[in-house]
Amino acid sequence: MAEAKPLKFLIIDGYTREARDQLQSGGASLAADLYKKMLLKCSPVPSQCDIIFPADQGVNLPSGEAIKNYHGIAWTGCSSCVYSETPDVKIQIEFARECFRYGVPAFGSCWAAQIAVVAAGGKVALNPKGREMGISRDIQLTSEGSSHPLYFGKQEIFDAFTSHDDEITVLPDKGIRLSGNDFTSVQSVAVNYKNSEFWAVQYHPEYDLHEMARLMFCRMEKLIKLNFFKSESEGLTYINQLELLHNEPSRSDMASELKVKSDILDDSIRTLEVKNWINHLVLPSVSN
Repeated sequence: MAEAKPLKFLIIDGYTREARDQLQSGGASLAADLYKKMLLKCSPVPSQCDIIFPADQGVNLPSGEAIKNYHGIAWTGCSSCVYSETPDVKIQIEFARECFRYGVPAFGSCWAAQIAVVAAGGKVALNPKGREMGISRDIQLTSEGSSHPLYFGKQEIFDAFTSHDDEITVLPDKGIRLSGNDFTSVQSVAVNYKNSEFWAVQYHPEYDLHEMARLMFCRMEKLIKLNFFKSESEGLTYINQLELLHNEPSRSDMASELKVKSDILDDSIRTLEVKNWINHLVLPSVSN
């Protein structure tokens, strides 16, 4: 059997510069850096990653043959709203459509699922139940999800890191709902549009306990207003517990108190969808 070719990924970080600065000021990593780390770890062959920030003014986005040079396209999460119609969002929706045209497999988290759906003709709206934050509980595979290669080896019901206000409300013509829970009906989706497939999850396999703690720190004011925490002191206590468990993952007492299971703690379980995307969609497209 011929040796697999090295993979080249394009990572699209949709955060604005201001939003990226806010994350870093609170000790959180850039979304693009989290994705690069995850992709390089999950890929079974040598890989490289290019990163672009399409929300930045004057950025040159790849087009045509430049897109086709990539074996996979990965979209990170983002704090923007896909239905906001701001110039930076419109640019990203159109760029997603451009990527669909060139047959390059795509994957992504949260914002990615919403971008994929809207670019292909679906709809996204504010979730009337409010914000899903921290750990998304009891995500259950649909019948289509149970047999879909995105979830090969995954439990039928699992928890995952999450942070979003919006939800997918209307799937495009060739969109398939793969999972959901009581809070968010569409927790993952497969979109087949034009010449490409885009597998996306509403949750965040790229996060770990430390990154979720830092994100919560950055969102503290908002979380207090939404009654996730009664006070900054209460929020900091919870954040410190997440950090402690991250540093001491054998603390079963802390894991039990926080209701954190292996699907959150074990990165080989948490990132299984990413590995499946690479193995079942990216690598086969390279060999064709």
